[in-house]
Amino acid sequence: MRMHIGGEWVDKPEKIEVLNPFDGSVVDTIPRGDHDDVETALKTAERGAEIMAKMTGYERYEIIHKVSEMMSERTEELARIITLEEGKILAEATMEAGRAAEIIALSAEEAKRLYGEVIPLEGGPGVKGKLGFTVRVPCGIVVGISPFNFPLHLVCHKVGPALAAGNAIIVKPATDTPLSALKLVELFLEAGTPPEAIQCLTGSGSVIGDGLCADRRVRKITFTGSRDIGERICHTAGLKRVTMELGSNSPLIVMPDADPEKVAAAAAASGYSNAGQVCISTQRVIAHEGIYGDFLDAFKSTVEDISTGDPLDTPTKMGPMIREDDAIRVSEWVDEAVSDGAELLTGGERNGQIYAPTLVANVKPEMKISYDEIFGPVVGVTKVSNIDDAIALANDTNYGLSAAIFTENIDWAMRFVREVDSGNLMVNWGTQWRADLMPYGGLKESGMGKEGPKYAVQEMTETKMAIFHLSE
Repeated sequence: MRMHIGGEWVDKPEKIEVLNPFDGSVVDTIPRGDHDDVETALKTAERGAEIMAKMTGYERYEIIHKVSEMMSERTEELARIITLEEGKILAEATMEAGRAAEIIALSAEEAKRLYGEVIPLEGGPGVKGKLGFTVRVPCGIVVGISPFNFPLHLVCHKVGPALAAGNAIIVKPATDTPLSALKLVELFLEAGTPPEAIQCLTGSGSVIGDGLCADRRVRKITFTGSRDIGERICHTAGLKRVTMELGSNSPLIVMPDADPEKVAAAAAASGYSNAGQVCISTQRVIAHEGIYGDFLDAFKSTVEDISTGDPLDTPTKMGPMIREDDAIRVSEWVDEAVSDGAELLTGGERNGQIYAPTLVANVKPEMKISYDEIFGPVVGVTKVSNIDDAIALANDTNYGLSAAIFTENIDWAMRFVREVDSGNLMVNWGTQWRADLMPYGGLKESGMGKEGPKYAVQEMTETKMAIFHLSE
């Protein structure tokens, strides 16, 4: 596929191969963009931002809504692209494609809701004859940098709100999984989006990403990815608005009044989907000693039922990891934990890029599979004796994106909600859950700002304050 810059589809002599994570076959190739392409994109986006800002909210709504309808009609095609380039099973890819269409539909509605508010200036002492109100205006040029694990869904969370708010957007998709983003751009152009307003650059993150983030013409950066890259972007960006959706090592607390079978089902669903390559995957289970053994028995059998293989095959429940290097890293972390006293209950085998669904018990907080983000199909279980220790352990991390608890005790549940430092808090489900209309984002080093079309549009607009000094 070609990249879209300067209002047209562009190819380059130097190509990057997009590989199928399951069998290593070449799915497609993309151009390797360079510094000149970054400059072309930025100049074009300046024109695109002017065009979008002059469009009415309803005109933007019509285009974006049309894209959502086209995506719904092409769910099967989009899902297959996702599976081929990313490796998740087709059922998960189909769900992602459906949710991506919903994100675009929600974004379309927000294009009609860019309103300000009247400010009661005369409520201040000595103020008379003043009328104040706010106006929300587009930022201008938005840069969206997306990761590999949700190559369509997370791009839509950037593109939809940016265009709804009246901005131009430049997308830098993950080099491993750029095809979904390029297909999305095709649909936006087909629906009538001004070609200067949406661009997609492919190539090295250190070249394309750094060049875009450092440029003063960019007013807003929205990034989803690792904590380390997020920090690098913030240093590079300077005085820009940023939304950072970063990593986590999400904890799930299990109290003694929980149903072990229900917890096992939720932990499996939220710990092993997409081979654990989800920023809100359940990674750390913190189980009360009163339920620890029963939970492990139920969870072990559930994990062993997760079949691996070709993600295009219907019986497959979990596909490969995105790269073999990542599967090797996960294997090394598990081996290190076991050598330090953890107990491998099931899994632990690697076959190329497929790492078996793995369950590790007797995990200590100082083990890497507990304190760092494993981003793979591994769940570690740690025993605690009370709710105080459980909450303290849940908070013993630099991350704070998602956390969960299973309990029927409302006091325990409310202590969890009030005291656990996390942007998303799940009661009686695993850590991996998100409705695309909700405000989604993390605390601490899991990031800043919120996604969800309504909230992303707020992040992608600026507020002007107007004051009329009226004659008495």
